[in-house]
Amino acid sequence: MNSEIRNLEPQAVWKHFADLNAVPRPSKKEERVIQFMVDFGKSLNLPTQVDKVGNVIIRKPATAGMEDRKIVVMQSHLDMVHQKNADTEFDFDAEGIKMFIDGDWVKADGTTLGADNGLGVAAIMGVLASTDIPHPAIEALFTIDEETGMTGAMGLEGGLLEGDILLNLDTEEDDEIGMGCAGGVDVTATRTYQEEETPDNTTAFEIAITGLNGGHSGMDIHKGLGNANKIMNRLLFDGFTNYGLRISEINGGSLRNAIPRESFATVVIDTVSKEPFLFELNEQINAIKAEFVSLEPELNIDLKEVSTPEKVMELGVQEGLIKAVYTALNGVYRMSPDIEGLVETSNNIARIIVKEGAIKIGCLTRSSSETNKWDLANSLRSAFELAGFDVEFSGSYPGWLPNINSEILKIVTDLYEELHEEKPHVAACHAGLECGILGQNYPNMDMVSFGPNIRGAHSPDERAQISSTQKFWKFLLEILKNTPKK
Repeated sequence: MNSEIRNLEPQAVWKHFADLNAVPRPSKKEERVIQFMVDFGKSLNLPTQVDKVGNVIIRKPATAGMEDRKIVVMQSHLDMVHQKNADTEFDFDAEGIKMFIDGDWVKADGTTLGADNGLGVAAIMGVLASTDIPHPAIEALFTIDEETGMTGAMGLEGGLLEGDILLNLDTEEDDEIGMGCAGGVDVTATRTYQEEETPDNTTAFEIAITGLNGGHSGMDIHKGLGNANKIMNRLLFDGFTNYGLRISEINGGSLRNAIPRESFATVVIDTVSKEPFLFELNEQINAIKAEFVSLEPELNIDLKEVSTPEKVMELGVQEGLIKAVYTALNGVYRMSPDIEGLVETSNNIARIIVKEGAIKIGCLTRSSSETNKWDLANSLRSAFELAGFDVEFSGSYPGWLPNINSEILKIVTDLYEELHEEKPHVAACHAGLECGILGQNYPNMDMVSFGPNIRGAHSPDERAQISSTQKFWKFLLEILKNTPKK
């Protein structure tokens, strides 16, 4: 299946993407892909090093006639988001991604594709391996753990790089030139509870929410897509308020940077209330499906009777949980007052686990404004602390402030217009690019971000456009030929 991918144009990109996707590379478990990149650099006899946190740097001298140009850092991240459909059997720790071609798109078989940011990595590999591409001196920077904390970018020491310009290849619209991005902070709410014996004369059900689109919790947060955790909470709130529903377990969502696609809950209800509960719950399910009919046509909410669990949640904590999740904002908090159509601040209620006396709720709050990032984070903190939770902020990282006087931005913008006879969309994005973090230790580095069309990132619907990758590759080569002199 993957052999077809290698024959796509530009082969300089797709063959390296196929090689990369054969290597398991989950965030926090990048040992194998780090070694893969080290072996790649050494196979080309290029100076290759791994820094103290695991970032890989491969250096390549300028080609003949380009020695007087500024050094360019080409940067992408090695890790990928691991998501799969519930009915897909796949071991991300042991298997390579199974890819196939569907018209003008490359897709994966029931899993994320890894085009985010694997196509950027593959393009850099293509330049490093080339013998006929004109380019200035290059420092190829392959960072780790971008998707779950950006610890690679955070751990990159100042002074390690000599480059003047940074090309970040992690944008997902081929007509967009990135000049800024959002920062973020992880908000985690936890508490314990007493497990109680399940009352007598009760009937147990499993509620399963599946089939949602999911997607990138930054780039897709404004689309109004369904959040499985919020939908589940609506059902639990109604069942608790009207019929005394008791919760045994909840398992909703997965990664902080992915909009939750699925949620599962085991609940019990007094048997005497079974029929009216089922009637009202089905009415609510139909109403929710109607709300999302155009955005989430594959949404499924299934209810089945199961064996009665031995334990349920302590009643007071259960009420606090349901009301706190109802109160906590999910989605857009504020649009940018300066850039039309840009989300400034948002939150994703990404993960809810209730099991064996412990609750854990994970959120990712994003903003291009530091003050509004913390404003929303404190709003969430207040909602959860009022319900008795302990709240921790972690993994905070800054946004990337736009520089409208950027030299490389003007070069890249002019080249795009020259190549395509139309202006690119120059904008900041509501996602966590590494540029803002890298800029802390390299404040004088001039940065832009661009890339090919990728759709459905962070979900099993992720796909990369073949024709757009050709456009992206041609654009990248033109940029390398036209970088400024020292």
